Amino acid sequence: MTDHALLSRLDLNLLVALDALLTERSVTRAAERLHLSQPALSASLARLRTHFGDPILARRGNTYELTPFALRLAEHTTTALDAARRVFESQATWEPSESVREFLIYGSDYGFTTIGRVVSELAAERAPGVRFRFALHNPLIVEDATNRLRAADGMVIPHGFLTDLPFADLWHDTWVGLVAEENEAVGDVLSMENISELPWAMHYQSRSAFTSAERQVQQLGVEPHVEVVVESFMSLPLFIAGTRRIGLVQAALAPIVQRVGGLRIVGLPFDATPLTNALWWHPVHGRDPEHAWMRELFAEAGRVVEAEARVV
Repeated sequence: MTDHALLSRLDLNLLVALDALLTERSVTRAAERLHLSQPALSASLARLRTHFGDPILARRGNTYELTPFALRLAEHTTTALDAARRVFESQATWEPSESVREFLIYGSDYGFTTIGRVVSELAAERAPGVRFRFALHNPLIVEDATNRLRAADGMVIPHGFLTDLPFADLWHDTWVGLVAEENEAVGDVLSMENISELPWAMHYQSRSAFTSAERQVQQLGVEPHVEVVVESFMSLPLFIAGTRRIGLVQAALAPIVQRVGGLRIVGLPFDATPLTNALWWHPVHGRDPEHAWMRELFAEAGRVVEAEARVV
């Protein structure tokens, strides 16, 4: 059977029903979520079982569990449903001031606190009906970026993690040291002795999740004594204030970090590799005028963030 013949037999309502069943893991709750009768959703489940040749939901005592096959379907179903929504939300003519589109952007709290904040402010002025959904990425999302970005609008992440995707450079940044205000072991600049002897509060620390500056420390022949690993840039200061720990933070976050209180920004004993932060997207969005408008918004916001960093 050809792909066209298979597609002609598909019912988009079944995709909606499948998503609800996979999420709720209950025919009753899924029916309530979709405002359908239970018999109607049971009929959809029967069609899905026939189509896939799998029960989807299997009874375990008084409850239902997803089958192993259904667990594999869950992530693909959400992505497919998001993509379908985007197709039918597209407009032949588009005016930003009248749009109610939602843009989904993956990134870190660093990216959202800097450029995300500026993007949201610019959008509120020019397209008050447009909404941005900023979702935190993780190593799995970054590693599967090509597939994830089919259903999302972009990912804000520095160079060094993604390849073979369109991108636009947004702003440049560097690294500074972070210590407690009362940490007398550290002067205005971290020394190599400080780096090797004092305990660290560090960001992501795995094969696929790391920061360039922390990796650079290891490349200098120092294996830091890590007491805490925090998968959040904005929470890092809370693990350093009042302790002997040291850490690294992006310079653009320094003014925000200092508002926490009890912290000092200090220099580094080496030239940290600068960051080039970029917006990445899937080629499928290349000719979308709404997406092009969004990309221009990010480019403008990047110039604002760059200018703010120079002032600081």
